[in-house]
Amino acid sequence: MKHRVLVVDDEESPRTGLSSLLSTWGYEITAAEDGQRGLERAAVFRPSVVITDLVMPGMNGIDLLRELKHELPGAAVVILTGHASIETAMTAVREGAYDYLTKPVDPRRLRMVLEKAIEKAEVVRDVTLLRRQLKDSRGMGPLLGTSPSMKEVYRLIEMAAPTAAPVLISGETGTGKELVARTIHERSTRGTQPFVAVNCSAIPDTLLESELFGHEKGSFTGALERRAGLFELADTGTIFLDEITEMSGALQAKYLRTLQDGTLRRLGGKAELQVDVRVVAATNKDPLRAMQDGKFREDLYYRLSVLNIALPPLRQRPEDILLLVEAFIQEFNGKYARSVTAVDDAALKVALQHRWPGNVRELRNAVERAVVACEGDVITVEHLPLTAPPATASSSDSIVMPLGSTLDSAERELLLRTLASTSNNKTRAAEILGITPKTLHNKLQRYAREGRSPS
Repeated sequence: MKHRVLVVDDEESPRTGLSSLLSTWGYEITAAEDGQRGLERAAVFRPSVVITDLVMPGMNGIDLLRELKHELPGAAVVILTGHASIETAMTAVREGAYDYLTKPVDPRRLRMVLEKAIEKAEVVRDVTLLRRQLKDSRGMGPLLGTSPSMKEVYRLIEMAAPTAAPVLISGETGTGKELVARTIHERSTRGTQPFVAVNCSAIPDTLLESELFGHEKGSFTGALERRAGLFELADTGTIFLDEITEMSGALQAKYLRTLQDGTLRRLGGKAELQVDVRVVAATNKDPLRAMQDGKFREDLYYRLSVLNIALPPLRQRPEDILLLVEAFIQEFNGKYARSVTAVDDAALKVALQHRWPGNVRELRNAVERAVVACEGDVITVEHLPLTAPPATASSSDSIVMPLGSTLDSAERELLLRTLASTSNNKTRAAEILGITPKTLHNKLQRYAREGRSPS
């Protein structure tokens, strides 16, 4: 069966030329000379894809896109523009466009976008079915929760998945940013292609460029052979860049170029390589604050935040805790051959009162310990490594600084006290402080150089 494509352009030459090209590729084509006629023909022709010029008299491409969302929601819309800009792209994608292309159109790029856009119709049908199922479900894929804030996250995932738009996910450590990225990937047309996850805070700056972009033999000491980077390994799929604000400014600039035009150059290489990669990035910082602090390039922020998903901390959705606990109990019953069936009221009260600084990850670890420690079938308070927050802070969990103390000394005291409270578990301390392990390590190194090390 031939897939149908509607071409809308007020200029006859590009309209007929594009229609002829698409016909040779095996598509069934009809064309319209303006937005209004395009809308009328779409209602009868029922195309899988609409390719429309942006600038037209009367109803322009964005106006047509808005109308098609109501009249033909299953169709993928590709916008053509002779004056591409970040603002144009953001507007088109936010309004629901599948993609946008710059005139004159590159046939190779057009064919690739068209083939993927054709698949979008099936994805949209799946999403429609998913929306119905979500009304009675406990979550979306590996994501669990029925709170209003999580339902909003599911809505944004549904919006993001069928498009090729970059996505920026923000949220505290442990809220599930990688799970969201994987869910977007799996529900997209790239779901069967590679998903490559990179934690930018875990790789030193000196190695991160080579990891992402690859290197040529001899490009640096130890480069004994050519190596493909993670962008190349993710070709046709999705790359997830966690803690994007930990990437240096220079590397952010190089990454932005790859994001904008789909090309990269290996370290030490001369050839430009073309890659087709969907980008999802994440940060545990407030993106706007990171941008103001110089940790996040402004142009990269605006390019990535076409679709922005903010994950709520667990303390802001306590109604989801019982649901998560039940799911984790089921998971660890299978893993450890246990038969836990419930949590008693006292233990549940402690769980609901706990602040969960490590969010869902911390809750999962707590339930795992409880299932292992539980010898019967009911988890009690003694099985949970938690305590309800006291009414007033004791001297052991508060810090009193004399008036006149510097910010630096207050930060050092908070950091060292937090390390002490976690028995020097740096990963756990970083989670509580809301910073990355890399940042914590750098601060401890600075204290050591200044002779103020905790040891």
